[in-house]
Amino acid sequence: MTTNPNAIWVIFYSFLLLIGASLSYLAYSQYLQSQRLLAKGIRTTATVIDFIETQSENNTMYKPVFEFLDRSQVKHTYISSISSYPAPYKIGERIKITYDPKNIENVKTISFWGLYRWSVICFMIAAPFLILGGSYLLYSRG
Repeated sequence: MTTNPNAIWVIFYSFLLLIGASLSYLAYSQYLQSQRLLAKGIRTTATVIDFIETQSENNTMYKPVFEFLDRSQVKHTYISSISSYPAPYKIGERIKITYDPKNIENVKTISFWGLYRWSVICFMIAAPFLILGGSYLLYSRG
């Protein structure tokens, strides 16, 4: 059985394009999720009450713990999913957040990275796959 050497490359670059398209879809769905939360969520102010410290290779990383009141004046605690060095906030600092009233665990800080970090990261990873896969497939068509 003889195989066309170009067919292998077409399959390979098609696979790269598929990976890029999948990551782009994930980025877009994350973007839509943030937009829905902004549109239908409840905005409030949270206060930084503590930091959870974790050790990295070189530094102590700080994960902020926020406290906020919902519309019923019930206190809730939200632990950020992002750790950083240095600490991004000071204890007592007030931060704008939005939360889903149907799922109080769905909380995001109202900032560019708080809302769109996964969209940006997924699309940054997807872009080279889309460019390489798409360029080769367009080039191979003549």
